[in-house]
Amino acid sequence: MNTKINLLVIDDDDINIFIIKKIVEKTGYEAKMVAKTNGSMAIEYLQELIANNEVLPHLILIDINMPVLNGWEFLDAYEKLGIQNDIDMYMLSSSVYENDIEKAKTYKTVKGFISKPLSIERLVELFEGKNSETI
Repeated sequence: MNTKINLLVIDDDDINIFIIKKIVEKTGYEAKMVAKTNGSMAIEYLQELIANNEVLPHLILIDINMPVLNGWEFLDAYEKLGIQNDIDMYMLSSSVYENDIEKAKTYKTVKGFISKPLSIERLVELFEGKNSETI
């Protein structure tokens, strides 16, 4: 597996970030994981990558409920960046509200909704790009 995967995790919970990091390690993929604890920090990070002409994430996992800029607000701000790269984005949330799942469907950039906790098998599917299913 010689393809390096750039993963951006946007989640305000340090424990979830730690768990995702451990899951990434167990996938066997070479992955660079960057974590931001709110949507505002994630937007700033993406702007910095763009300004420095650096590689953008291949995959972004977004929590819904966060301080400063929540997951929905991040998506709104992201769309304004005008990024043309095809970045796979998934809402990763403990929310079980059907309206959150339905709202995720309204964003063209969001490929799916994943309920926490994230499994190794699910992350491997995302890394392999096998999951062509949309929400």
